[in-house]
Amino acid sequence: MSSHHIIRDKQEPALIIANGEACSMDILDQLLEWSPTVIVLDGAIDRVISLGIKVDVWLGDFDHTSSQAIDLANYPLKKVHTPDQNKTDLEKAFDYLLAEGYPAVNVVWSTGKRMDHTLNNFHSLVRYGTRLKIVFFDDYSTTYLLPKHFEKWYPAGTPLSLMPYGEARGVKSEGLVYELNHPVLVLGQQTSSSNESKSDGIIKISYESGALLMMECHD
Repeated sequence: MSSHHIIRDKQEPALIIANGEACSMDILDQLLEWSPTVIVLDGAIDRVISLGIKVDVWLGDFDHTSSQAIDLANYPLKKVHTPDQNKTDLEKAFDYLLAEGYPAVNVVWSTGKRMDHTLNNFHSLVRYGTRLKIVFFDDYSTTYLLPKHFEKWYPAGTPLSLMPYGEARGVKSEGLVYELNHPVLVLGQQTSSSNESKSDGIIKISYESGALLMMECHD
């Protein structure tokens, strides 16, 4: 497999490869084409190296050291040791990108496998999503934190789920099959799962406070 291409350093989104369920190679190849920096989290390094992907940064607390001895002299990547046990490796990767001046990042292998890790990753998406544009990709959905005012063109019938993280207040929409005009959406009580775009055109969504995740579904 060919390595990623250098596009425009720190202008195109970086790519983080976490250690959850692997996505399809089609998704991974598309993201690699536009990622100037590829960061691999601690436990995923063997899996990534085996795919022939060029890694720029290997980051984590290294508490689950790779079983494969990586000769850094022959494999020139930057190894970043982040021992803080109060943050996950994904959060440390976000911190690294913020410190390096990156505005955006795509993340793969962030869902599936252990549910506690998946839920923690969504928590990190919300926690960092106002400072860094973060998009999670897997084989079934594309997920990101919505800004307070959002507009995007979708074809008719695109499956869209709007999920509050905790709660989202003053939610309104234009262009959905099931329009939203709610004082509050609360996770565990009322969400907008399995909604869809009404017709070809711009979807508008706004909310006043809280956190609202957009999930563009592909299944």
